[in-house]
Amino acid sequence: MLKKLGAFFKEPPAIETIKDEEKVASMYKHWRWRIFYSSFIAYVVFHLCRKNIAVALPSMGKALNMSNTELGILGSTLYVTYGVGKFINGVVADKSNVRTFLPTALILSAICNLCFVISAFLITPGHVSFFGLPSATVLLWVMAFFWGANGWFQSCGFPPVAKSLSYWFSNSERGTKWSLWSTSHQIGVFAAVALSGFVIDKLGWQAAFYIPAIICVVTGVWLFDRLRDKPQTLGLPDIEKYNNEPVKPTEKDEKDDVSYFQIFKENILCNPVIWMLAIAYIFVYIIRFGTEDWLVKYLVEVKQNSLPMASAKLSSLALVGSAGAILAGIISDKVYKGNRTPINIVFLVCLILSLLAFAANNPANHLMDYVYAAMIGMFTAGPQMLIGGLCAVESSSKKVASASIGFTGVFGYIGAALSSGGTGFVVDKFGWNGAIAFWCVSTMICVVICFILLTYEKIRKRKANAN
Repeated sequence: MLKKLGAFFKEPPAIETIKDEEKVASMYKHWRWRIFYSSFIAYVVFHLCRKNIAVALPSMGKALNMSNTELGILGSTLYVTYGVGKFINGVVADKSNVRTFLPTALILSAICNLCFVISAFLITPGHVSFFGLPSATVLLWVMAFFWGANGWFQSCGFPPVAKSLSYWFSNSERGTKWSLWSTSHQIGVFAAVALSGFVIDKLGWQAAFYIPAIICVVTGVWLFDRLRDKPQTLGLPDIEKYNNEPVKPTEKDEKDDVSYFQIFKENILCNPVIWMLAIAYIFVYIIRFGTEDWLVKYLVEVKQNSLPMASAKLSSLALVGSAGAILAGIISDKVYKGNRTPINIVFLVCLILSLLAFAANNPANHLMDYVYAAMIGMFTAGPQMLIGGLCAVESSSKKVASASIGFTGVFGYIGAALSSGGTGFVVDKFGWNGAIAFWCVSTMICVVICFILLTYEKIRKRKANAN
């Protein structure tokens, strides 16, 4: 059984390279587009079973009589397991078949969503006591278990996508393609918020979990048909060879007999740039998930918005955020010539100003709330896409692309867990102004780390030029 399971997920072997140049060109054109749109749709749909909880929080809190701290604990379970899982599954994904690994994870995430909502049907707070514990406590931990399991399978989504983008697109085009693909984050959040807000209004909060689950199962089956692993498994040459581009110096020195662990050690564990990016990512994710997960509740409780209006404002944050990711990628390519750190600093400073303006807009001018929420999304999306994504891949080796994403992801989701539980705690103790301050201070710390990284990059470049 285990052998069959291993064979199902094992990376397929490379086959003999096709000699017909016209056929190679035709196949690359077909498969690059197919891999790109399939990976894009996959990650959009992954969000339906992850960000649905953000819209469900107000209704869940009332229906299940949970405090902000308890809701924060519930949300944190996903981020803890996602963070650990992203690293472990990143290493696994480097040696796994994208075609089977990604769809299976999506389907298992859907099953966890179903179990999550079914547990709320079966365990009613205040009615039954389990093993001497209040049923409300049992329900909280049962739901936390399934939401944590959901986080593990959600963490299997990004690493295989990073592997695909690294192998199907070369260095000169990867920045643009990565920034375009990264809009799937924001579109996914937008789709999850819009769908969840609609079904909760019509069918109740439970529908925000079982309807996305059905969509994810159907999409998972479709992805198995669409996806493939590396170009070499289809008889295609390496993408750098096909595009007639030089191989990165770090990869040129990596012989076939060099072990995966050695490449991993040199490019990740002993790489100071990766460590700085990972630490900065903690604070990027505090602000990213602080706003994504708690903005609806903030708008309902502080600005007295209806749930549909609050959801619509959060949707603007997600939708316009996609433009921020594209802008960050293009500007860092065209203006800063591939240096990503300056644009990260500019975006983060603008993010602080957007947060303060959003909080100051009370009593709410609804139009300006949409504008400020959109700005928050835009200025968060750029650093989120660059710092733990493209920068991590470019600072390591293509052979450990998934692992480098997983490594920074661990730190990012430490930030996400701190954001979820920390925001709930701060709101209970200091009110919503405390939450705004928590997010702003986190952004300032990230700016400081980016300045340190910028200085380090200049010193390293000066030494390289001197040699």
